Amino acid sequence: MVLLLPDGETASRRRPSALSYARQLPFARTLARAAQGDGLAVHVVHYRSRGWNSGADPAADAEWAADEAVRRYGDVPVCLAGHGMGGRAALRAGGHTAVTSVLAMAPWLPEGTAAPEPEPVKHLAGRRVLIVHGTNDARTDPELSYRLAERAKKSNRDTCRFEVHSDGHALRQHRSEVTALAADFVRGSLFARSYARPVADAFAAPPPLGLRMPLAAGFGQSLRH
Repeated sequence: MVLLLPDGETASRRRPSALSYARQLPFARTLARAAQGDGLAVHVVHYRSRGWNSGADPAADAEWAADEAVRRYGDVPVCLAGHGMGGRAALRAGGHTAVTSVLAMAPWLPEGTAAPEPEPVKHLAGRRVLIVHGTNDARTDPELSYRLAERAKKSNRDTCRFEVHSDGHALRQHRSEVTALAADFVRGSLFARSYARPVADAFAAPPPLGLRMPLAAGFGQSLRH
């Protein structure tokens, strides 16, 4: 089971727009097709409001969705996958008992006055964690996701991070490679499939190598044939 967590805003009580969910549907379909032989179910989480706000609202919604997944599907492993604010929500809710893996793409991880306390990571122990970030992201600082991955790796060796060189926040320039990487991670984490060599190497490599793994052009092409 994959629960997709859309991007959002820093603070807003308004209901999310339908567009934010529609943007996730092509990605959801691609993941489902990649693991259709395994019976993968993919759902997009509908937030109560579009902002992170003071109570980490999207993370609470992700935990509710994980509860619902267990109620509807039984004892199934869950992967939380999010982009931007959704990436932060996936990381924050990753300690849910049903969650076995977390995929955070270009996660929003504020520091300073916006987040006086460091983002927690110890609850991620025992989960497979993959972070993907474009090096030219002007909205969410890729260096902050590296620092979080560095802290997480100390208590959870099953943490790795890929850098998408020259790509921005939306990861559009190398969308096919990012999607293939996500599909490989999901299949390997939820269905005990063998990871592609670069993913296996990233998990095994010590920092900083396994946390600054470049996503090669053409990654996953052999997986699509």
